[in-house]
Amino acid sequence: MSTPLTNHQVRLAKRPEGTATRENWKFTTEPVGEPAEGGVLVKTLSLSLDPAMRGWLNDAKSYIPPVGIDEVMRAGGVGRVIASKNPQLAVGDTVYGTLGVQEYILIPADQVKRNGLVKIDLNVGSITQWLNVLGMPGMTGYFGLMDVGMPKPGETVVVSGAAGAVGQTVGQLAKIKGCRVVGIAGGEAKCDWVVKELGFDACIDYKAGAAAVREGLKTHCPKGVDIYFDNVGGEILDMVLARLARKARIIICGAISQYNNANSMPSAGPKNYLSLLVNRARMEGIVVFDYADRYHIAIAEMAGYLKDGRMKSKEDVVKGLDTFPESLNKLFAGENFGKLVLQVAEI
Repeated sequence: MSTPLTNHQVRLAKRPEGTATRENWKFTTEPVGEPAEGGVLVKTLSLSLDPAMRGWLNDAKSYIPPVGIDEVMRAGGVGRVIASKNPQLAVGDTVYGTLGVQEYILIPADQVKRNGLVKIDLNVGSITQWLNVLGMPGMTGYFGLMDVGMPKPGETVVVSGAAGAVGQTVGQLAKIKGCRVVGIAGGEAKCDWVVKELGFDACIDYKAGAAAVREGLKTHCPKGVDIYFDNVGGEILDMVLARLARKARIIICGAISQYNNANSMPSAGPKNYLSLLVNRARMEGIVVFDYADRYHIAIAEMAGYLKDGRMKSKEDVVKGLDTFPESLNKLFAGENFGKLVLQVAEI
């Protein structure tokens, strides 16, 4: 580097109780160093903003350790290598990995693999697509549906958060696999989009109220729900449980309706869980990291669908590291339309 660089970062100042606000974060700066042998320096281009990030702020046991106080906020992203002493990564390479909410990340040799740093091909997909269908949301949708849901042609698949990052992949993939797909999304515009643009068979607007959701499920799933991909939890999960078909599979991916509860812990479990017994159904969680050694298989398949037009990838891009606190909360207010991406640098 010919001139010294300054890194701007967003760190966790204190754990939120309920919704995270700007006071839960602090903005810091520090000089950017040079990589040591085997290390790399990456400039962040865009970051993935995901509902799971809210769970990472809780000081509670989970599938991944919580973000520590004063630590840079964890986030996956796409960046560009600007200095390298690693033979596998050259200056100019575009990479995906855990970059954090910051402008630059200096990764030592022993942490390159731990950060999941891999070179990506922008001829296969755009930067935002690598954070969506070809990234962690897409991998979650793919393995959740295919490995846990095990769809069969003709089955009815219901997916909540249908216009979001994971939901859009699940619904389109289920259609490709020959299923009937019913989405649940917030607002007429989102419902119109998943039906008219993504090819879902129907979409239920949860903002129209609980009665409309129940009636929609009854109308669009007359033989019951074979697979439910749950991104929201809460009341909607209960309503779908009441419509299960025999041997149904429920994939628990997230519970966004619960993430900002007081005391920072999801609390409302399913009331209709005995439907699992009556219908000999099963409910299973999906944590995408369990499938890391097979990401390449899913990426290759879905890149083909993007190329031939059978799958679309919609992203909602916001700009500026300083907007992070408010941008993250767009997820929980249902304000994003598509995969939420924070652009950190001009591309």
